[in-house]
Amino acid sequence: MKRYPAYDPPEYLDWSVDQEHLRAYSALASEGEKGVFIRALSDEALLELYRQLLLTRLHDVQLKRWVKQGVITKAWLGTGEEAVTIGMCAALNEGDYVGPMIRNAGALIARGVPLEVCFAAYLGTTDTLARGRDLHIGDPSRGVIPPISHVGDLVPVMAGVALAFKLKSEPQVAMTWTGDGSTATGAFHEGMRCAGALKAPLISVIQDNGVALGTPQGAHHRGNFEAMGEVYGAQTWVADGNHVLDCFATAQLASERCRAGEGPALIVARTFRMGGHATHDEREARSLIPADQYAWWGARDPIGLYEAWLAHERGLSEAQLSEIEEECVARVDEAARVARERKHSHAPSADELLHGVYARPLDAHS
Repeated sequence: MKRYPAYDPPEYLDWSVDQEHLRAYSALASEGEKGVFIRALSDEALLELYRQLLLTRLHDVQLKRWVKQGVITKAWLGTGEEAVTIGMCAALNEGDYVGPMIRNAGALIARGVPLEVCFAAYLGTTDTLARGRDLHIGDPSRGVIPPISHVGDLVPVMAGVALAFKLKSEPQVAMTWTGDGSTATGAFHEGMRCAGALKAPLISVIQDNGVALGTPQGAHHRGNFEAMGEVYGAQTWVADGNHVLDCFATAQLASERCRAGEGPALIVARTFRMGGHATHDEREARSLIPADQYAWWGARDPIGLYEAWLAHERGLSEAQLSEIEEECVARVDEAARVARERKHSHAPSADELLHGVYARPLDAHS
């Protein structure tokens, strides 16, 4: 895909595939029971994964463009982590529910939430579920529960969604993501313990990007995430979080267990955040995390490696991929244009200040 010097991480700008990395990528895509799922994917399904990866990356590029233009003050990006979201969502069925973190904007795209709605949330317009009050958005009608700022808090919420499926004897699953740092929260523990005890069909993904906001993992965690599932009665799988096909196949295994009534699943997806906690602290993040760590993960760009795999293993042409990229660029540009046009026509009104508020201030004379 095209690289953007003003917006992409520096490690991506002159990106070219390392043949050793490609061999490892191809080997992982063909291994064991995961390989069975991957080999069954049609070219159409593979290209749809590519389309969603591109839309997710371009969505973040557009947000960063707006930050530099002064349209918005900052944005929380998932650059480098797109495969964790897109791959996992690809294993879900219609009727399943997801609860993404803000860095999982790809879940909105994968579940069919219009791009202009994704952009509108950052612009604070009223044509979103939160009606301009919050940039954490979702669409329950499409199976997307909106997150809140407290990462980890959706684990008990999605455990409740999963329990509802079980109580109604419905075959759906609920999936949510949490960072490596937020596994330390009480909400994560309570949600996983509840799901395990009640054998609720919950898939909990630990998006292990090695940093909790601005604290490197070595300073906040000494344990083994892979051992956590046993504590809760959840089977655990490990996925390469930069390998969209491995994420897809791992989520397929987990969802099969959940749909069979065998209780929750825990997936540890190892990846890396190629920026700051948000756009405002990218320089600080670069000073906290060694440059060689950025270089190591930069060489494993989830989109670049997937493009190389599509060409090398499936024989898809550069023209096919370029056509999809042009389509995605046009879609993102148009969605951003529409969202900006609605910034004034759909600005929040003071008349709606108390709309949806559960408690009103007491009358001064009462």
